[in-house]
Amino acid sequence: MTRVMSVSQVRSDIYNVMDETAQTHEPVLITGKRNNVVMISQEDWNAIEETLHLSSIPNFVSSVQESMQEDDSEFSESIEW
Repeated sequence: MTRVMSVSQVRSDIYNVMDETAQTHEPVLITGKRNNVVMISQEDWNAIEETLHLSSIPNFVSSVQESMQEDDSEFSESIEW
């Protein structure tokens, strides 16, 4: 669920809003007279970017979905590093 705050509310308490956003991983919709923006933590943004990147690799998503449906016996017990 997205938290909604006006730009004035955020401005008056920016550090606490940033801390809560980072801790709860809940985005904040910041509304203003000219524009609206969404605040998310850098950790969440990095995860979104990684997901978008991996999703852009041809056949990656279908490969992961197929492997998730495989029987566990299909995977090796020992991994050589």
